[in-house]
Amino acid sequence: MSLADELIADLDAIEDEEVRDNDDDNDEIQDAEEMVDISEDLLSKSVGAIAKLRDSDEFKTVLVKMDDFLENPRSRDSVFGPVELDPEYQLIVQANNLTAEIENETNIINKYCRDNYSKRFPELDSLVPNALEYIQTVQVLGNHLDPTKIDSMDFLPAATRMVVSVTAATTQGVKIEEQELSNINEACQMNMDLVNAKLKIFQYVESRMSFIAPNLSVVIGASTAAKIMGVAGGLTNLSKMPSCNVLLLGSQKRTLSGFSTASAQVLPHTGFIYHSELIQALPPYLRRKGSRIAAAKCTLAARIDSFHESLDGSAGRKLQDEVEKKFDKMQEPPPVKEAKALPRPDDAPRQKRGGRRVRKMKEKFAVTEMRRQASRVTFGEISEDVFQDHVGFGLGSLGKAASSGKVRNAVVDKKTQVSISKRLQRNLANMNQAYGGKSTVRSQVSGTASSVAFTPLQGIEIVNPKAAEKRVQEANAKYFSSQSGFYNVSKKSEDPSTKT
Repeated sequence: MSLADELIADLDAIEDEEVRDNDDDNDEIQDAEEMVDISEDLLSKSVGAIAKLRDSDEFKTVLVKMDDFLENPRSRDSVFGPVELDPEYQLIVQANNLTAEIENETNIINKYCRDNYSKRFPELDSLVPNALEYIQTVQVLGNHLDPTKIDSMDFLPAATRMVVSVTAATTQGVKIEEQELSNINEACQMNMDLVNAKLKIFQYVESRMSFIAPNLSVVIGASTAAKIMGVAGGLTNLSKMPSCNVLLLGSQKRTLSGFSTASAQVLPHTGFIYHSELIQALPPYLRRKGSRIAAAKCTLAARIDSFHESLDGSAGRKLQDEVEKKFDKMQEPPPVKEAKALPRPDDAPRQKRGGRRVRKMKEKFAVTEMRRQASRVTFGEISEDVFQDHVGFGLGSLGKAASSGKVRNAVVDKKTQVSISKRLQRNLANMNQAYGGKSTVRSQVSGTASSVAFTPLQGIEIVNPKAAEKRVQEANAKYFSSQSGFYNVSKKSEDPSTKT
């Protein structure tokens, strides 16, 4: 076969596959149309055509057996051997499985009622979303939307009744035929019967699970205990399972072909224990951890019940207390951070390094007694300036003749003291009287000390001391004399003052 023949054969095969795919698609469309026609036919018929659980023999048999066991209660001592062989335990498992079928049946009936009654009151579906309340509302209203009937519906909140009453007055629905209305009433009554039967089953299971598995019922609840026992295949099988497997009992994985695997299971590894009332009461972030704790305690309780010990449920109550304590511990808020006080100040002398180097450093920077005396100034007395510039550096107490005694002043030895002649002493005395006092340079007297001045412009300048003394005496006689009065100084006149 040539290359062209092979290409033609492949094209023919592809066309045949497309024809077969189109035929399959047409068949699926026809099947879907037939299913729609069938569903429409069923909705137009009685509800008994789509909901058959209430009239089934199994449903009636379970209710009759439940009544027999309730009328003739049994003692705990009548249970011997494996609990799975007990007839009442088998009835509990059967009744527990029946509740799931009742749930599915009520959903079908609710859909039937909403689809048929929407012709009369289409807005009621959005006003009353609860299934049971919707069924009860349809039973009361019927074909006549009377406001007095709406006001008598105590099962609805007051706000909902008011909205339903206002909407019923302006609805666009039309009256339905008597046959359709009778079918709707029959569906409503069937739904109420199933709801009552479900409640009765729950009450029976709860009352008898304390008889079959008292400790397990105390830990996780009677209904949840019955569910996990039914899935595990009995109390004996449940007691042999590890807690990690008990946690997964009742988990269901949705198979969504063609969809993302992320939506295949919303809550993975969750079963009946996770959805029990004990776990659902916890915050969402603690439910997984709480379900693991509860599953471990359920395993211990099932092992106790399988050996028919602690029939009064005391062991189950102890396990329940442990679970509740752990749940309370997990939900405790974090401790409040307390403001810690500062530590006690440690003012005690610390060990410091000693030695010759440290002693020399202390002697170098220590304040001596001479420095203390020089810094001490007597109040009200002017200390003598050291640098002759009046910058504030004085000798303090050291400049006084009588010091504190802590610092010894220099003692002049009379034997080594230079003697001064009497003539020189008289000259010094005359100089002190002539110039108004002693020279600023103490203990040093020279002939040019008072008559020679150093100026920055002329250098050395010879000054007449007596002329300076005369000017000082005239100024003192003018301004500081006892006979002088007050003087008014005028800025404009050249005369420095005018006597008044």
